[in-house]
Amino acid sequence: MSDNYMLFTKIMSKKKIYIYFSLASILLLGSFISYFNSDENDFSERVKVSLRSVGNQLLLSSNDSTSLVLPIREISSYKYKLSFQKNLSFEPSDLTTIIKNNFDKSSLPNFYRIAILRCSDSEVAYSYEIKNHSEKDIIPCKGRVLPNTCYTVDVKFTNKTEQFFKKYIFLLAFLLLIIIVFLDFLFSKNKLTHSSSTSSKNRITIGSFRFYPDQHKLIREAVEITLSKKECELLAIFADSPNQIIKRDELSKKVWEDNGVFVGRSLDTYISKLRKKLKEDSSIKITNVHGVGYSLKIEDTKN
Repeated sequence: MSDNYMLFTKIMSKKKIYIYFSLASILLLGSFISYFNSDENDFSERVKVSLRSVGNQLLLSSNDSTSLVLPIREISSYKYKLSFQKNLSFEPSDLTTIIKNNFDKSSLPNFYRIAILRCSDSEVAYSYEIKNHSEKDIIPCKGRVLPNTCYTVDVKFTNKTEQFFKKYIFLLAFLLLIIIVFLDFLFSKNKLTHSSSTSSKNRITIGSFRFYPDQHKLIREAVEITLSKKECELLAIFADSPNQIIKRDELSKKVWEDNGVFVGRSLDTYISKLRKKLKEDSSIKITNVHGVGYSLKIEDTKN
């Protein structure tokens, strides 16, 4: 199993995860959009029902129980118009109370601006603003009855920022999550590529084996062979000087000098272990030069 293949499988494994994550993201995103659209439609319907009730109560306060409240129109985002079949007259404080009670029943936002317009010239006959029913509410001219004529009532919900965040905060958070995951994928991919590049630089080819000193392992085809620290150190010395005799004293000094007490047969034991791990490739032999040392013989199999 080659390094490139292992790298490829790692990337593909991660890529599959991100593909599944992306599909789930698209489905979830669609659900969010569907939910917010239905929530917006629900809001609009609640406003219209509430304003019809407001219109009906205004007519009753004018002793009119027969004329109609005309269909409520949504004239722009968060802005609605209430109109009547006939003329009417009402006291502004009655209007504010009726609207407040109906909006509270429908759980509508407590941030809105009301404008009473004359049908004849669209001039504002009366207006006020509610800011969460607090001391910041602006309600002028209470007690002055509006003369009997044709009016429309414009309602504008003013908490756009709150509505925006309520509508899009989860969507924005979800998109941010997708971006973070995508960047993590790119970073991980670059990291794997860099790791493979570094491993390739530290790789030593010995016959049909690939030797990784930093990772203490040999790889031949699909088989990975783990090496002990001393086996790895010995093989690295041999691989650095193939087909050359390396004296026993030199091997002992380099491998055991700073690693405790050296026993004479230790070197022979580790050489034997290396031979067993390299035996699958007949072109590789660690030969004993009697009284001198050892040599890593690698035959040229191309000839």
